[in-house]
Amino acid sequence: MRLITLIAIALFATYGASAQQPPLYIVNGQQMEDIRSIPPEDILSTELLPADEQSVALYGDRANHGVVVVQLRYDTPAKFLCDEGSFSQYVASRVEWGELERVARYVVRFRVLCDGTIALGEELQCSEPRFRRRVLKALENLPLWQPAMKDGVAVESSHVLRVQLPEGAEMPVEPAVILL
Repeated sequence: MRLITLIAIALFATYGASAQQPPLYIVNGQQMEDIRSIPPEDILSTELLPADEQSVALYGDRANHGVVVVQLRYDTPAKFLCDEGSFSQYVASRVEWGELERVARYVVRFRVLCDGTIALGEELQCSEPRFRRRVLKALENLPLWQPAMKDGVAVESSHVLRVQLPEGAEMPVEPAVILL
């Protein structure tokens, strides 16, 4: 079970179904709105603080809905060193896929290594094998990343690449058969 799911279960158990506001997330000392984008393998520890006077005194009124303190394996996250938007946008711009081609999606886990290169991991989704080959070709000549840092030393970090083309198009719904 994913760590994020465990946190959600703990919050539900602590604050019940009536909790309409999300908890306050403190990640490496910084407030965040959401932690779903953090890969579970990058989380070193989590601590669930109660919605009590001490938490409110430390973190303000947002702590009334609970506080989840997350410590990552690094102090600063890896950063893609290109001015052309996000990593997914950069890769998508280098994939040759016509507007008339059917909508295709490729999702893969990858790690940013200490030297700034990437290493591909588990393939999470591939809607079209031709599209996969083109995305992998686009990944061959990437600029280096700035690796994640912990105490001034580069460390590996995990990420997910999502590429879908043509941009803005909806993935078709897979047909389903309902037997009565």
